Amino acid sequence: MTAPLHPAAPHHLPAFITAPGGTDVLMIAVAVFLVLAVLAVGLLFLRLHTLPERIAHRGHKLQFEIVAILGLLALFTHVHLFWVAGLLLALIDIPDFGNPLRRIAGSLEKIAGIPPGEGAGKAPDEIGIESPPTEAPGEDTAEVPKTITLPRMPKERTHA
Repeated sequence: MTAPLHPAAPHHLPAFITAPGGTDVLMIAVAVFLVLAVLAVGLLFLRLHTLPERIAHRGHKLQFEIVAILGLLALFTHVHLFWVAGLLLALIDIPDFGNPLRRIAGSLEKIAGIPPGEGAGKAPDEIGIESPPTEAPGEDTAEVPKTITLPRMPKERTHA
């Protein structure tokens, strides 16, 4: 048996209005949609937030760690300037000065007869190179000229 409608109620009610004690399907659908929308926007935000770090990682940049730190600073301080600085740093190429200098140092160690990597930060006595003998203050030493003069070459004559 159906309960009679209240005399002030309209005769046709919309579908989203439920009977007392019934399940509100529209509210459940909106709640599920809202949770999914919040998760999707959060995922989009985090993907956008890690963009500089992913660019630097993909390009094997030397400054990857700096870009990552700027990204974390931007995330925790909400200062967007850190994110912009990280993005700009991820997009530029900083030249590698360390590798050529390491190659030069390795070549010099090879010329000096030092095993590779053992010449850094050690005194010559510690790595097996004998230092020149020091002279006692009373010994006679030959004077070394401070300037070296080279013989002059004769000028070439041009025939006119």
